[in-house]
Amino acid sequence: MGSWWRSEDMTYMSLILSEEAAPAAIRELGILGCFQFTDLNPELTPFQRRYVSYIKRCDELERKIRYVYSETKKMGVPIDSAGFVESFINNNNSTDSHNSSAYILESLETKLDVYEQQLLDLNKYSERLAGEYQNKVEYHHLLVKAQRFLKVVLDIESQEIEKTRVLGATESGLAMSPLISTGIVDERGSYQADEMSFSNIAGVLPIADKSRFERMLFRATRGNCYIRFSALNAKAKDAFGQHIPKVCFIIFYKSEAIEIKIKRICDAFAANRYDLSNLNRINELEAQKQNNYRELIEAKGVLDSNTEARLRLTIEAAKYLEEWLWIVRREKGIYHTLNLFKNDVAGNLLRGRAWALSNKVTLARSALQRAHALLNLPNSSMLERVSDESSTPPTHFHLNKYTVAFQEFVNTYGVPRYKEVNPALFTAATFPFFFGVMYGDIGHGTCLLLGGLFLILSESFVGKGMDDMMKGMYMARYMLFAMGVMSVYAGLIYNDYFSIGINFFSSRYVYTEEVGVQATSISYYGDASIVYPFGVDPAWHISSNDLLFFNSMKMKMSVILGIVHMTFGIILKGMNTVYFKSWIDFFCEFIPMIIFDIAFFGYMVILIFIKWSINWDHRMALGTCSYNANGVLGACSLSSESSCFNAAGSVCTLSSTLDQVCTLGFGGTSGGCQPPNLITTLINIALKPGVVDEPMYYGQAAVQQVILLVAFICVPWLLFIKPFYLRHLNSLQTSNTHQALASTQNYGHGSENPLLGDTDVSGSSNPHTSHGGHGGHGHDGEFNFGEIFIHQAIETIEFVLGMVSNTASYLRLWALSLAHTELAAVFWEKAMLSAILTNNAIAVFFGYAVFAAVTFGVLLAMDVLECFLHALRLHW
Repeated sequence: MGSWWRSEDMTYMSLILSEEAAPAAIRELGILGCFQFTDLNPELTPFQRRYVSYIKRCDELERKIRYVYSETKKMGVPIDSAGFVESFINNNNSTDSHNSSAYILESLETKLDVYEQQLLDLNKYSERLAGEYQNKVEYHHLLVKAQRFLKVVLDIESQEIEKTRVLGATESGLAMSPLISTGIVDERGSYQADEMSFSNIAGVLPIADKSRFERMLFRATRGNCYIRFSALNAKAKDAFGQHIPKVCFIIFYKSEAIEIKIKRICDAFAANRYDLSNLNRINELEAQKQNNYRELIEAKGVLDSNTEARLRLTIEAAKYLEEWLWIVRREKGIYHTLNLFKNDVAGNLLRGRAWALSNKVTLARSALQRAHALLNLPNSSMLERVSDESSTPPTHFHLNKYTVAFQEFVNTYGVPRYKEVNPALFTAATFPFFFGVMYGDIGHGTCLLLGGLFLILSESFVGKGMDDMMKGMYMARYMLFAMGVMSVYAGLIYNDYFSIGINFFSSRYVYTEEVGVQATSISYYGDASIVYPFGVDPAWHISSNDLLFFNSMKMKMSVILGIVHMTFGIILKGMNTVYFKSWIDFFCEFIPMIIFDIAFFGYMVILIFIKWSINWDHRMALGTCSYNANGVLGACSLSSESSCFNAAGSVCTLSSTLDQVCTLGFGGTSGGCQPPNLITTLINIALKPGVVDEPMYYGQAAVQQVILLVAFICVPWLLFIKPFYLRHLNSLQTSNTHQALASTQNYGHGSENPLLGDTDVSGSSNPHTSHGGHGGHGHDGEFNFGEIFIHQAIETIEFVLGMVSNTASYLRLWALSLAHTELAAVFWEKAMLSAILTNNAIAVFFGYAVFAAVTFGVLLAMDVLECFLHALRLHW
């Protein structure tokens, strides 16, 4: 756990590599995961870097892989897993480890070019085939509907002819021209159209455009056309099996001018027009339909062959896609890292600088030797330690399955600086504990514990096809288990099992089932034997004042836990200042902060324990006027006597005040014989200094005056001393610099300001001074007093107001615990208990179903998330 207390030691290293072996060396160092390189080319843009062309190649390979991946998913082919990323990274025996990066990229480019080009050609051909297939399907259904239409028309004509033959021609005048004329067949057998017959245009358009298309035709032709519509039935499907949402139409007209207008309108609506010139000839129409159907079957066969070819390609590519993607991203990361190197060493060499884990330097040298050996190259690399105090070392913690979730929580707010105390170490204990305080219930906590245990045990059976939410739950599986354990522990403290108190050790109160009867203790107050061994006595769960008791207990407990938590945070800041030897932060920030905290908020905790430790029955008896002359309590009553005696034997009457009757003489209005309201007491420390209405000990008013004075002194101490002390030291340094320049006449080299660089106030060189706690300043450049003072003012205001607001914020521990308990009680009483009291098995069954549903949905889902978020907020 020592490596989690403070970040691991880092060493600044200089690495010199030959350009030929550089990619393989970086690949081997990446497997170790112990290097963080610094940019030696900050003046260059990304497009001016040495290996930008290789990165572009990797981007192009990624694009091709994404294209093949999208085609594979489109075909419904599952992507084969390449295992776990950790196994891929640590696989030193793979074929790629023996090849150079250039060869790896070239081989991938060759493979992906083949797959991409074949898929592009097949897709292009498939799109053309799918379009032709859909046109033939539309034409087929149009021909079928045209045949039906023609049959209806011919049936009507035959009926008219039969009617005329039977009845005879009784009317004379101009004969009407039919829409579909059978025409005249000459002596050569060719068809001659009737001069009075109508022409037609047929086609298919989207069904959503039907109304607009019809209106446009009517307006353009002024009603001089006749149109019929018929929607494609459910059998009209495209090449992908989807229904074609279109409608067939046929338009009859008589004028060439109208024909031009109709064609333009069809083009405007993207309607597909088809040939129905032989509409009035049944045999030719049938032959045309049969010919189109044969072409339709042939197109379907070619389309299926195309689909099978694409399917074979995608199945073959799916085996390697994930591995290819990892390889490309690995090579891309390698070249991004090499772009940080500088080519300023003699020969074809690259020079880089990096922070490395001190305990991994030997392994890094072995990795460099292995990289050269894999490429059959002599080891020309050089890895040496260099001194660089200008940059800050990175933070690195060695994590495991348990600690990684807590470290991620801390990192979301801010990564600890190098060698700072890691708050995640304490978060691993306090986060589940605070959650348990809010969610305390034996039953609900057991459910959460079992859920976390299931995630732990099923870890090895989980595949890679999980979504992000499930991955996050599995990453936090040990955290969920710890939260369940702490919830059970807090539930034992509250003696709460699904809102029911359990009599583990036999109650210390005697009571009856009758409502309104006061319970009595089995022994006198103060007897150690009547203390319940662990947790809350179950008698409190059935008392009428249970809410008042639990509210008082949980509210005070929340304040105590919150103040201890905040005080511990301030202590960690002090530990950081001592570790970094930042004494100015220690004396000018930590000391006033801890004094302010203990003087005001620590005093609040002391008052809570004082109030808990006092026997208020005895104290209130000292403040009663019910003693007789012999000092017997309760032997005299002012309701029947004109005067009685107090505990000291002094005479008291109805006009006597409590402070006159009370024998303690602590002052105030109660004299110390009345339990105080702690909230009022704390408010009066600031609003009414020196005034305590209900004191608990002698001299409380004077003590609180001193506390207020100390807290008041800490604010200007925190605000003013550090900025002015820094300005004083800067003035001394400036004068010393001028004297040195005047004596040496060396105007070309000025000394650096130790306050603004890496020299501590004491004069010792310290590269980590800027990491001293929260208020450490490592300003580079010219000294700016205004900036430092404003920063210190902001920190002072933030600290003072934060202490007050955060103390109130910790009351959420009480509020959420109360809400959880009351919700559980309501669900039990309304759903389960009411059903049990009916003595009906069916009612109990349905009551339990309702109880289980609301318990799972509200308390095991929503309330878990709510308590989780509030516990997280208390750690931010």
